[in-house]
Amino acid sequence: MYKGVVLSVLASVLFGVMYFYTSLLTPLGGEEIFGWRMLLTVPCVTVFLLFSDDWHLVKKIAGRIRQQPTLLIGIALCSLLLGAQLLVFMWAPLHGRSLQVSMGYFLLPLTMVVTGRIVYGERLSRLQKIAAFCAMVGVANELLNRGSFAWETLLVAVGYPLYFVLRRKLATDNLGGLWFDMAFMLPISVWFIVNGDASVVEQFPMLYLLIPVLGLISASALVSYIVASRLLPFSLFGLLSYVEPVLLVGVALLLGESIGRDEWMTYLPIWLAVLVLIFEGCKHVLVQRRRT
Repeated sequence: MYKGVVLSVLASVLFGVMYFYTSLLTPLGGEEIFGWRMLLTVPCVTVFLLFSDDWHLVKKIAGRIRQQPTLLIGIALCSLLLGAQLLVFMWAPLHGRSLQVSMGYFLLPLTMVVTGRIVYGERLSRLQKIAAFCAMVGVANELLNRGSFAWETLLVAVGYPLYFVLRRKLATDNLGGLWFDMAFMLPISVWFIVNGDASVVEQFPMLYLLIPVLGLISASALVSYIVASRLLPFSLFGLLSYVEPVLLVGVALLLGESIGRDEWMTYLPIWLAVLVLIFEGCKHVLVQRRRT
């Protein structure tokens, strides 16, 4: 379990590093950075699947596609949903929108809980209801002050649940499905790179080194995340996922963004909701440990 905890925290740290690292790749645009990330990450993930004996999952989905070609439409939609998330993750630090994206990641566990209740009829525990109420206070304040949430926040908080629901519906919610989702992004990734300003790399030779390092960070973070998910109990793995949005807020502040006075009543209730969910998760882990 110790190894799993270390890998999970390492993955969150690497995602946070990648969030900041994006700012070092200017004057490349977010689309080009996204393109290079996917072009370098997919081969690394392929090697990991081959060496971890998980390539059979890719073969299984490929066999299903041959029998049911319409499955390609669903996989393409999954790829679109995931690609939008990965693109905005690369784009936000370059455009001063890191806080809005990090808010989406804070809201994500709560929207996942609500999705489970609406789509799958899962019951909310007492603490989950308290967390949902706290989050509603933050949401209400944001709606009162601005009339709506930032589109980046909504994309993360709503887009990911839709992605996970669709993957489960298609029965591609495994590493093989993830590989197909990422592989489907390669054409648009190449298009972003080809249509970018090639002279930028020539003007800034340091990018020849920085771009491959981006792929290394991305692949290392993803592999660490995948391995940690196997080594840890689901509840503990879920708790450790809260490390990432905390780091993303830190990166946003480091890049010069700030939380406005009227925004604190949005952030504080949502952070409180996250603490309530963490408390519930800790209780669940302790109960499991006592049983074993």
